[in-house]
Amino acid sequence: MVLSMTGYGRAQGHYKEKTITVEIRSLNGKTTDIRCKLPLSYREKELELRKLVTDKALRGKFDLSISTDDNGTQSDACINKNLFITYYNQLKQLEGEMGIPPTDYVQAILRIPNVVQAEGSEMEEEEYKVIKKLTLEAIEGLTKFRAVEGEATKEDLRERVQEIERFRSGIEEFEVPRLERLKQRLQKNVQDFTQNTNLDRNRMEQEILFYMEKMDINEEQSRLAQHCIYFIEELDKEGDLKGRSLSFIAQEIGREINTMGAKAQFTDIQKLVVNMKNELEKIKEQLANIV
Repeated sequence: MVLSMTGYGRAQGHYKEKTITVEIRSLNGKTTDIRCKLPLSYREKELELRKLVTDKALRGKFDLSISTDDNGTQSDACINKNLFITYYNQLKQLEGEMGIPPTDYVQAILRIPNVVQAEGSEMEEEEYKVIKKLTLEAIEGLTKFRAVEGEATKEDLRERVQEIERFRSGIEEFEVPRLERLKQRLQKNVQDFTQNTNLDRNRMEQEILFYMEKMDINEEQSRLAQHCIYFIEELDKEGDLKGRSLSFIAQEIGREINTMGAKAQFTDIQKLVVNMKNELEKIKEQLANIV
Protein backbone atom coordinates (compact mmCIF):
# COMPACT_ATOMS: atom_id res chain seq x y z
CA MET A 1 0.00 0.00 0.00
CA VAL A 2 1.25 3.46 -0.89
CA LEU A 3 0.52 6.21 1.65
CA SER A 4 0.41 9.90 0.89
CA MET A 5 2.20 12.16 3.36
CA THR A 6 -0.72 14.58 3.51
CA GLY A 7 -3.80 13.65 5.48
CA TYR A 8 -6.18 14.41 8.33
CA GLY A 9 -7.73 12.42 11.15
CA ARG A 10 -10.13 13.34 13.95
CA ALA A 11 -11.68 11.58 16.93
CA GLN A 12 -13.92 12.75 19.76
CA GLY A 13 -14.89 11.17 23.06
CA HIS A 14 -15.89 11.88 26.66
CA TYR A 15 -14.40 11.54 30.10
CA LYS A 16 -16.80 12.40 32.93
CA GLU A 17 -18.21 15.87 32.06
CA LYS A 18 -15.37 16.63 29.67
CA THR A 19 -15.50 16.36 25.85
CA ILE A 20 -12.09 15.55 24.37
CA THR A 21 -11.26 16.16 20.69
CA VAL A 22 -8.09 14.85 19.04
CA GLU A 23 -7.02 16.08 15.59
CA ILE A 24 -3.93 15.14 13.62
CA ARG A 25 -2.74 16.61 10.34
CA SER A 26 0.22 15.53 8.25
CA LEU A 27 2.23 17.32 5.59
CA ASN A 28 5.28 16.57 3.46
CA GLY A 29 8.50 16.14 5.40
CA LYS A 30 11.81 14.42 4.75
CA THR A 31 12.05 13.52 8.45
CA THR A 32 9.47 12.92 11.16
CA ASP A 33 8.54 16.16 12.91
CA ILE A 34 5.70 16.49 15.40
CA ARG A 35 4.17 19.67 16.79
CA CYS A 36 1.83 19.23 19.74
CA LYS A 37 -0.86 21.58 20.96
CA LEU A 38 -2.10 20.20 24.27
CA PRO A 39 -3.98 21.47 27.33
CA LEU A 40 -1.57 22.27 30.17
CA SER A 41 -2.78 19.35 32.26
CA TYR A 42 -1.86 16.92 29.43
CA ARG A 43 1.71 18.15 28.96
CA GLU A 44 3.11 15.41 31.21
CA LYS A 45 2.06 12.85 28.57
CA GLU A 46 3.45 14.73 25.57
CA LEU A 47 6.46 12.44 25.07
CA GLU A 48 4.25 9.34 25.15
CA LEU A 49 1.82 10.87 22.66
CA ARG A 50 4.71 11.85 20.37
CA LYS A 51 6.00 8.28 20.42
CA LEU A 52 2.51 6.99 19.66
CA VAL A 53 2.31 9.19 16.54
CA THR A 54 5.82 8.24 15.45
CA ASP A 55 5.16 4.50 15.81
CA LYS A 56 1.76 4.45 14.15
CA ALA A 57 1.77 7.32 11.63
CA LEU A 58 5.27 6.60 10.28
CA ARG A 59 6.94 9.46 8.38
CA GLY A 60 5.91 13.06 7.80
CA LYS A 61 5.39 16.42 9.45
CA PHE A 62 2.55 16.17 11.98
CA ASP A 63 0.39 18.60 13.91
CA LEU A 64 -1.26 16.90 16.89
CA SER A 65 -3.96 18.95 18.61
CA ILE A 66 -5.97 17.92 21.67
CA SER A 67 -8.69 20.19 23.02
CA THR A 68 -11.24 19.82 25.81
CA ASP A 69 -14.66 21.26 26.54
CA ASP A 70 -15.77 20.79 30.15
CA ASN A 71 -18.94 22.90 29.79
CA GLY A 72 -17.64 25.32 32.41
CA THR A 73 -17.53 22.70 35.17
CA GLN A 74 -13.78 22.98 35.71
CA SER A 75 -10.68 24.76 34.53
CA ASP A 76 -7.36 23.15 33.86
CA ALA A 77 -5.30 26.31 34.13
CA CYS A 78 -4.77 29.28 36.42
CA ILE A 79 -2.65 32.44 36.38
CA ASN A 80 0.13 32.83 38.93
CA LYS A 81 -0.97 36.28 40.01
CA ASN A 82 2.08 37.20 42.07
CA LEU A 83 4.48 36.19 39.28
CA PHE A 84 2.41 38.11 36.71
CA ILE A 85 2.51 41.29 38.83
CA THR A 86 6.27 40.93 39.36
CA TYR A 87 6.98 40.71 35.63
CA TYR A 88 4.56 43.53 34.87
CA ASN A 89 6.10 45.93 37.41
CA GLN A 90 9.62 45.16 36.19
CA LEU A 91 8.65 45.79 32.58
CA LYS A 92 6.92 49.08 33.44
CA GLN A 93 10.02 50.16 35.37
CA LEU A 94 12.24 49.41 32.36
CA GLU A 95 9.79 51.28 30.17
CA GLY A 96 10.28 54.43 32.25
CA GLU A 97 14.05 54.10 32.61
CA MET A 98 14.72 53.45 28.92
CA GLY A 99 12.08 55.73 27.43
CA ILE A 100 10.18 52.88 25.76
CA PRO A 101 6.74 53.90 24.42
CA PRO A 102 3.85 52.58 26.53
CA THR A 103 3.11 48.96 25.57
CA ASP A 104 0.50 46.35 26.42
CA TYR A 105 2.59 43.58 28.04
CA VAL A 106 -0.25 41.21 28.95
CA GLN A 107 0.11 38.74 26.07
CA ALA A 108 3.90 38.71 26.34
CA ILE A 109 3.80 38.00 30.10
CA LEU A 110 1.27 35.20 29.68
CA ARG A 111 3.72 33.38 27.40
CA ILE A 112 6.46 33.42 30.05
CA PRO A 113 6.94 29.95 31.65
CA ASN A 114 5.07 29.33 34.91
CA VAL A 115 2.86 32.44 34.63
CA VAL A 116 0.02 30.18 33.45
CA GLN A 117 -0.04 26.92 35.38
CA ALA A 118 -2.10 23.75 35.25
CA GLU A 119 -4.46 23.09 38.12
CA GLY A 120 -4.09 19.73 39.72
CA SER A 121 -0.82 17.85 40.06
CA GLU A 122 -1.32 15.14 37.46
CA MET A 123 -3.80 13.62 35.04
CA GLU A 124 -5.96 10.69 36.12
CA GLU A 125 -4.89 7.39 34.58
CA GLU A 126 -8.40 6.64 33.28
CA GLU A 127 -8.49 10.00 31.49
CA TYR A 128 -5.19 9.23 29.78
CA LYS A 129 -6.57 5.90 28.58
CA VAL A 130 -9.40 7.82 26.88
CA ILE A 131 -6.91 10.28 25.32
CA LYS A 132 -4.69 7.45 24.07
CA LYS A 133 -7.69 5.62 22.58
CA LEU A 134 -8.87 8.79 20.80
CA THR A 135 -5.35 9.49 19.51
CA LEU A 136 -5.17 6.00 18.01
CA GLU A 137 -8.58 6.52 16.38
CA ALA A 138 -7.44 9.85 14.92
CA ILE A 139 -4.27 8.20 13.56
CA GLU A 140 -6.40 5.44 12.02
CA GLY A 141 -8.54 8.10 10.31
CA LEU A 142 -5.36 9.82 9.12
CA THR A 143 -4.04 6.54 7.68
CA LYS A 144 -7.28 5.89 5.77
CA PHE A 145 -7.15 9.41 4.35
CA ARG A 146 -3.51 8.95 3.31
CA ALA A 147 -4.27 5.55 1.76
CA VAL A 148 -6.97 7.02 -0.52
CA GLU A 149 -4.62 9.74 -1.76
CA GLY A 150 -1.77 7.25 -1.95
CA GLU A 151 -3.71 4.91 -4.24
CA ALA A 152 -4.27 7.71 -6.74
CA THR A 153 -0.57 8.61 -6.55
CA LYS A 154 0.38 4.97 -7.07
CA GLU A 155 -1.58 4.71 -10.31
CA ASP A 156 -0.13 7.99 -11.56
CA LEU A 157 3.41 6.73 -10.86
CA ARG A 158 2.70 3.46 -12.64
CA GLU A 159 1.46 5.29 -15.75
CA ARG A 160 4.48 7.60 -15.85
CA VAL A 161 6.98 4.74 -15.52
CA GLN A 162 5.14 2.94 -18.31
CA GLU A 163 5.45 6.10 -20.41
CA ILE A 164 9.21 6.14 -19.80
CA GLU A 165 9.39 2.51 -20.91
CA ARG A 166 7.33 3.32 -24.01
CA PHE A 167 9.69 6.15 -24.96
CA ARG A 168 12.68 3.89 -24.27
CA SER A 169 11.28 1.23 -26.62
CA GLY A 170 10.89 3.90 -29.29
CA ILE A 171 14.64 4.49 -29.28
CA GLU A 172 15.35 1.04 -30.76
CA GLU A 173 14.06 1.92 -34.24
CA PHE A 174 16.49 4.86 -34.43
CA GLU A 175 19.56 3.02 -33.17
CA VAL A 176 20.71 1.61 -36.55
CA PRO A 177 20.36 4.89 -38.50
CA ARG A 178 21.98 6.76 -35.59
CA LEU A 179 25.07 4.54 -35.62
CA GLU A 180 25.22 4.68 -39.42
CA ARG A 181 25.13 8.46 -39.37
CA LEU A 182 27.83 8.58 -36.69
CA LYS A 183 29.98 6.23 -38.75
CA GLN A 184 29.56 8.30 -41.91
CA ARG A 185 30.36 11.49 -40.07
CA LEU A 186 33.50 10.00 -38.58
CA GLN A 187 34.64 8.60 -41.91
CA LYS A 188 34.18 11.97 -43.60
CA ASN A 189 36.07 13.74 -40.84
CA VAL A 190 38.89 11.21 -41.08
CA GLN A 191 39.08 11.59 -44.87
CA ASP A 192 39.19 15.37 -44.60
CA PHE A 193 41.86 15.18 -41.92
CA THR A 194 44.06 12.56 -43.61
CA GLN A 195 44.20 14.15 -47.07
CA ASN A 196 47.29 16.14 -46.21
CA THR A 197 48.44 14.13 -43.23
CA ASN A 198 50.49 10.98 -43.06
CA LEU A 199 48.53 8.78 -40.60
CA ASP A 200 48.22 5.06 -39.97
CA ARG A 201 44.80 4.17 -41.42
CA ASN A 202 44.61 0.88 -39.50
CA ARG A 203 45.16 2.71 -36.25
CA MET A 204 42.59 5.28 -37.24
CA GLU A 205 40.01 2.59 -38.02
CA GLN A 206 40.64 1.03 -34.61
CA GLU A 207 40.04 4.39 -32.98
CA ILE A 208 36.80 4.77 -34.93
CA LEU A 209 35.60 1.36 -33.76
CA PHE A 210 36.51 2.23 -30.18
CA TYR A 211 34.55 5.49 -30.45
CA MET A 212 31.52 3.71 -31.94
CA GLU A 213 31.50 1.24 -29.06
CA LYS A 214 31.74 4.10 -26.61
CA MET A 215 28.72 5.80 -28.19
CA ASP A 216 26.62 2.61 -28.08
CA ILE A 217 23.56 3.01 -25.76
CA ASN A 218 22.28 -0.58 -25.71
CA GLU A 219 23.65 -1.12 -22.22
CA GLU A 220 21.93 2.01 -20.89
CA GLN A 221 18.66 0.96 -22.52
CA SER A 222 18.89 -2.46 -20.90
CA ARG A 223 19.58 -1.01 -17.44
CA LEU A 224 16.78 1.54 -17.84
CA ALA A 225 14.32 -1.23 -18.72
CA GLN A 226 15.39 -3.18 -15.61
CA HIS A 227 15.05 -0.09 -13.39
CA CYS A 228 11.50 0.49 -14.67
CA ILE A 229 10.57 -3.12 -13.89
CA TYR A 230 12.12 -2.83 -10.43
CA PHE A 231 10.23 0.42 -9.78
CA ILE A 232 6.87 -1.23 -10.52
CA GLU A 233 7.77 -4.27 -8.40
CA GLU A 234 8.67 -2.02 -5.45
CA LEU A 235 5.49 0.01 -5.99
CA ASP A 236 3.35 -3.16 -5.75
CA LYS A 237 5.27 -4.68 -2.84
CA GLU A 238 3.58 -5.11 0.56
CA GLY A 239 4.44 -2.47 3.16
CA ASP A 240 3.99 1.26 3.67
CA LEU A 241 7.45 2.87 3.76
CA LYS A 242 8.27 3.06 0.04
CA GLY A 243 9.10 6.70 -0.58
CA ARG A 244 12.85 6.49 -0.04
CA SER A 245 13.40 3.22 -1.94
CA LEU A 246 11.36 4.48 -4.91
CA SER A 247 13.34 7.73 -4.87
CA PHE A 248 16.60 5.78 -5.08
CA ILE A 249 15.31 3.81 -8.08
CA ALA A 250 14.15 7.05 -9.71
CA GLN A 251 17.69 8.42 -9.32
CA GLU A 252 19.05 5.39 -11.19
CA ILE A 253 16.44 5.84 -13.92
CA GLY A 254 17.54 9.45 -14.29
CA ARG A 255 21.20 8.45 -14.52
CA GLU A 256 20.54 6.11 -17.47
CA ILE A 257 18.34 8.66 -19.24
CA ASN A 258 21.01 11.36 -18.88
CA THR A 259 23.72 9.04 -20.21
CA MET A 260 21.64 8.15 -23.26
CA GLY A 261 20.97 11.84 -23.87
CA ALA A 262 24.68 12.62 -23.72
CA LYS A 263 25.58 9.81 -26.13
CA ALA A 264 22.68 10.00 -28.57
CA GLN A 265 23.71 12.83 -30.98
CA PHE A 266 20.55 12.06 -32.94
CA THR A 267 17.55 14.41 -33.00
CA ASP A 268 14.78 11.79 -32.85
CA ILE A 269 16.39 10.09 -29.87
CA GLN A 270 16.99 13.41 -28.14
CA LYS A 271 13.27 14.15 -28.38
CA LEU A 272 12.48 10.82 -26.69
CA VAL A 273 15.06 11.55 -23.99
CA VAL A 274 13.44 14.92 -23.29
CA ASN A 275 10.04 13.21 -22.96
CA MET A 276 11.50 10.66 -20.53
CA LYS A 277 13.06 13.43 -18.45
CA ASN A 278 9.72 15.22 -18.34
CA GLU A 279 7.97 12.09 -17.02
CA LEU A 280 10.76 11.51 -14.50
CA GLU A 281 10.43 15.02 -13.08
CA LYS A 282 6.72 14.41 -12.51
CA ILE A 283 7.57 11.11 -10.81
CA LYS A 284 9.98 12.89 -8.46
CA GLU A 285 7.30 15.45 -7.58
CA GLN A 286 4.91 12.65 -6.66
CA LEU A 287 7.53 10.73 -4.68
CA ALA A 288 8.07 13.80 -2.47
CA ASN A 289 4.52 13.18 -1.16
CA ILE A 290 4.88 9.46 -0.39
CA VAL A 291 5.59 8.02 3.05
